Amino acid sequence: MKLRALLVLVSLFTLACSAKTGDPLKVGDDAPVASALDETGSLVNLADVYAKSTYTMVYFYPKAGTSGCTAQGCSLRDAYEELTDKGVTVVGVSTDTVAAQRAFKGDQRFPFTLLADTDKKVLQAFGVPTYPGTNAAKRQAFLIKGGKVVWADYSASTSQQAADVLKVIAAQ
Repeated sequence: MKLRALLVLVSLFTLACSAKTGDPLKVGDDAPVASALDETGSLVNLADVYAKSTYTMVYFYPKAGTSGCTAQGCSLRDAYEELTDKGVTVVGVSTDTVAAQRAFKGDQRFPFTLLADTDKKVLQAFGVPTYPGTNAAKRQAFLIKGGKVVWADYSASTSQQAADVLKVIAAQ
């Protein structure tokens, strides 16, 4: 009996650990509706963000404060004025804590919102996978306009992120 209970527990644990994210979003898909706490601890509903801007860029990064994630965020920070002039609201998402996001934003002087997706609900809504054996989101980016995905980058660049988004907007 104890062996059977152990096997059931192991099976349930395996299923929970291997739970898939949703299918990856594609251009033309509806923009996912999800919520998470930002770096201040306030709840942010992405549907509200979409409604307030022409474009919303939602980018996912593995870990606050690491070199690639810092380069990606700094690319967006350095082009922030140009992005906002084009009607883009930028939202960064990782599975880091609120405190880690607050420190990352402060250290790098990011002018945009960072979401602490500790329960991975935003990742799942966007179909963003994590690196095997970790909680860290794979680097991806999405551009939303009019409630639809208009651009998806499944291997988002670090230092070229802003330039990539601006090219997409210029082509529309």
